[in-house]
Amino acid sequence: MTVGRTLLKSLLAAALLAAGLQAARADEWRTTSSLIGESKYGANFQHYDYVNPNAPKGGTLNSVVPGTFDSFNPYVVQGSPAAGLVGFGGGLLYDTLMEQATDEGSTSHPLIADAYKYPDDYSSATYRLDPRAKWHDGQPITVDDVIWSFQVLKANSPQYSRYFENVTDAVAISDREVEFHFNQKGNRELPKIIGDLAVLPKHWWEGADANGKKRDVTKPTLEIPLGSAAYKIASFKPGSEIIWQRVPDYWAAKLPVKIGRENFDTRRYTYILDDNAAWLAFTKGGLEDINREYSSRKWATAYNFPAFQAGDVIKKDFQTQAPQPMQGFVLNQRRPLFQDRLVREALTIPFDFESMNRTLFFGFNTRTSSYFQGTELASSGLPQGKELEILEKYRDKLPPELFTQEFKLPVYDSPQAERKYLKQAVDLFAKAGWVIKGGKMVNAKTGAPFKFEILGWNDTDQVIASPYIANLRKIGVDATLRIIDQTQYINRVNNFDFDVVTGILQQSESPGNEQRDFWSSKAADSPGSRNLMGIKDPTIDALVDRIIFATDRDDLVAATHALDRILLWNFYVLPQYHRSAVWLAYWDKFKFPDKQPAYVGADIDSWWIDPDKEKALAAKYKGGN
Repeated sequence: MTVGRTLLKSLLAAALLAAGLQAARADEWRTTSSLIGESKYGANFQHYDYVNPNAPKGGTLNSVVPGTFDSFNPYVVQGSPAAGLVGFGGGLLYDTLMEQATDEGSTSHPLIADAYKYPDDYSSATYRLDPRAKWHDGQPITVDDVIWSFQVLKANSPQYSRYFENVTDAVAISDREVEFHFNQKGNRELPKIIGDLAVLPKHWWEGADANGKKRDVTKPTLEIPLGSAAYKIASFKPGSEIIWQRVPDYWAAKLPVKIGRENFDTRRYTYILDDNAAWLAFTKGGLEDINREYSSRKWATAYNFPAFQAGDVIKKDFQTQAPQPMQGFVLNQRRPLFQDRLVREALTIPFDFESMNRTLFFGFNTRTSSYFQGTELASSGLPQGKELEILEKYRDKLPPELFTQEFKLPVYDSPQAERKYLKQAVDLFAKAGWVIKGGKMVNAKTGAPFKFEILGWNDTDQVIASPYIANLRKIGVDATLRIIDQTQYINRVNNFDFDVVTGILQQSESPGNEQRDFWSSKAADSPGSRNLMGIKDPTIDALVDRIIFATDRDDLVAATHALDRILLWNFYVLPQYHRSAVWLAYWDKFKFPDKQPAYVGADIDSWWIDPDKEKALAAKYKGGN
């Protein structure tokens, strides 16, 4: 019995020790966060493997921006923020707790916080601040700054409000540690995404301006704010120009995520009227140094201007392995015209991608067939395994074809294809109660014409929409294109004031809380959300929660497959195309490592300027580059 008791006590002690070790591991400090496995850099992260750690600093990066600006506060709905400021993240002015990696998906590295931890039930997350972190005025970044920023952003920023919906509060644990509490357990993403919090200077925003007026973080402002990041605003001309200057004693310059990066001394943004003016500014030189090209037509035919022919402008494509966005015509279900799934399917069929790719896009593009294109999260074939189990719960609420047919978009691969597909579209319209009379598609009961407007703001919208509109007219659908200025376009899209727009819905390799902003019923009524489609579907709401609370990677993949398939078969968006490359044309004053991060294609922050080339170009083009 003594031996038995001794053995039992030993086993119990071992079990308690193992449990203690497991708990310690679950709540240990972590310096890198990832939702898809360990970072390739491990614990000995010195700098990104593609950067030149000795890249020289200096020179000016010139950029043009269409439209105008009237605010240096990007976190409120009112106002148009200046270039360099962003509504989610820190932009050029503010650092975040952690910084998202440029060469790995769903991975973040230390910035203001040097580590974080969380319990094994994912009910909270604790972030530990780097004691070196400071504002541009030399004051330290404190736990109070973090807590205040969380409260202010959650209360006033539509994006942070939705992103941190399940974060209830933030409390100080010590002078370096802040703990965030969640109103749910089991959300594997929540501890990580706290790292995306932009930290604002409480003491500055709660202070007074030069006139003694108390500042208000809930309102737009053109007073230059205090920041913490690698750049600060040096000067500006309201609505027309903003100049950012590199901070020489930037506190984080020697952190691994910053070494060899943010090398330009000056970043100048000049506001112009439209796309045509931006293109002219680039070809002339001096206002736009790097042009990211989105137009296949321009990439193939427009680079024949004098500076390019002289070798002073170079164009290069950078291959990317990042998930490809769902770019497509968004059908706004807030309009009664698009509330019938049969109608949305009928509108999808006349889009002749193959002819457009051949005649307009020079064969550069690939048809998009998933909201998670280019990842293992994209659905394919017929549902099976765990995905099928998930979908079976909602079978009576889903299109029956989802279970029996592979989702495929029309392929216009022969002269007969157009006739076949347009007939299919007409048949679907008929099932939905629309018929052709006198050459017009009209409602069979009321006689009202099927008529809608595609809203756009640039030449590319014209290129994409025109062939589609022409095909729709062949079946009596009266579609038109309206081009407006970018500022008006952004305001109308944010307020869902459109029939159809081209949307770009970008996903990550580890979907989570942000899926609510894309698809949830609540987001459908929230101006500025990414639910441009106006989706209000309890089944989709349930699938989004299933993704957020996925127990492991396999469960996440299966749930995302199910969501993707439901979205596709409901035809909320008419898919267009994607391209697995970043096209950049640049004036020949830059140097950069031959290796660029394959995940994003190119990291311009890792480039630097050759001062001799910059000077020579400026002389040759009389004040240009």
